[in-house]
Amino acid sequence: MTEQNPYAIVTEDLDLWYGDFQALEKVSLNLRGGIITGLIGPSGCGKTTFLRSLNRVNERYGNVRTEGTINLLGKNIYDPDVSLIELRKSVGMVFQRPNPLPISVYENVVFGLRIHSPRSELKRSVLDEAVEQALREVILWDDLKDNLKQKATELQLEQQQKLCIARLLPLKPEIILMDEPCSALDVEATAAVEELMLTLAGKFTIVIVTHNMAQARRVSDECIFMLLGEIIEHDRTEQLFLAPKNPKTSDYIEGRYG
Repeated sequence: MTEQNPYAIVTEDLDLWYGDFQALEKVSLNLRGGIITGLIGPSGCGKTTFLRSLNRVNERYGNVRTEGTINLLGKNIYDPDVSLIELRKSVGMVFQRPNPLPISVYENVVFGLRIHSPRSELKRSVLDEAVEQALREVILWDDLKDNLKQKATELQLEQQQKLCIARLLPLKPEIILMDEPCSALDVEATAAVEELMLTLAGKFTIVIVTHNMAQARRVSDECIFMLLGEIIEHDRTEQLFLAPKNPKTSDYIEGRYG
């Protein structure tokens, strides 16, 4: 991003159908780079569909049709020359439940590097450095540096979710998508993952779907309210919660809808 173009994600008239069902309708947004943007709204409003559009993961489900444009870092991701592999390297995703691979902590972190890098570049020193750097980034290094051979699925849920974030970092993403990343965590673990999000903000552009409006207020710089596949309101988080411009937003925030 530059001062002239501060937006990392720009969508114009984005429509998406699952078969005959239209899940997104004329979604046009400018999302600033280097901040956390929250997506809120009732179940089925299109939040996760929109999130999964940003790295074209929706296309894995079949029978999906998309119209409009999504420009990430100045490039339309639907251009014919776009590589899905490269797109998903630069746009990482964290899911609702931690999904570490049933292999060691070390191998989880370097998994992407082993897939995407020539073997000649994967010297042990390079891998070791990538593991340490990624685990330090997610504040896990001190806890796990002596247990890198431990099976990742044996970690606490909080550690598993942080590890899933760490797994993205060696591929040097610019955007991180989070789909309710704390929904499976207890209060203490949620606080730890939120603290990590705030630490990563500024280094990455983060878009988070959450049903927890208190969480949206705590971690997001800007917030988007969606309803029935449409954008109802997009503003600074404080403004959207304290003085929403649209009565539908006010109804949702105050518990009169959804």
